[in-house]
Amino acid sequence: MTEPSLDRREVLGALFPDPGDYLMVAGLAGSARDAAALTDEADYLFAFGGAMGGAVPMGLGMALAAPDRKVAVITGDGELLMNAGALASIASTMPENLSIVCIDNGRHGETGGQLGHTARRTDLARLAEGAGLPSSMTVTDAAGLGEAAAFLKDAPGPRFVCVRVAPGPPADYQRNWDPAECRLRFRRAWREASAVRRG
Repeated sequence: MTEPSLDRREVLGALFPDPGDYLMVAGLAGSARDAAALTDEADYLFAFGGAMGGAVPMGLGMALAAPDRKVAVITGDGELLMNAGALASIASTMPENLSIVCIDNGRHGETGGQLGHTARRTDLARLAEGAGLPSSMTVTDAAGLGEAAAFLKDAPGPRFVCVRVAPGPPADYQRNWDPAECRLRFRRAWREASAVRRG
């Protein structure tokens, strides 16, 4: 397997030029910091902390509860694999408004950077395809980021993008670690946006 060279800190800005168009949920650790840096921890982002495996099921619930909104999950390879069965649930319910972006560094960043399964043989895009998602792709270089941005916009949903990145630090962003405050802020933003759409 070719060693990836992408810097994870450059990924989300290329994929989501208008992040405010989405409701976003991010997994713990690096992916949450990357998403928080992208959005300046905006009200439309709910970033997990210490709940490994929760981002994809949460995104599924959000997509089903808000079918008129685009929903994006930002997760990492280790976190996704903690609850890979959620991909089958997504394929069974088929929320067309859901996109999942997995930032795959092939490492367990939370526990010391040990090699993960994707650094060996596991292919997450093929896992998503096998679960039944209609649209999946893998990005390995900067040119692929442009293709992936168009894919997230135009491919039939639910869609899955695995971005293979080089080992390295996530965005240097100091998150708000008060989960109750973050939950209330996100809920308020969701309700306000829904009220505007109802007009």
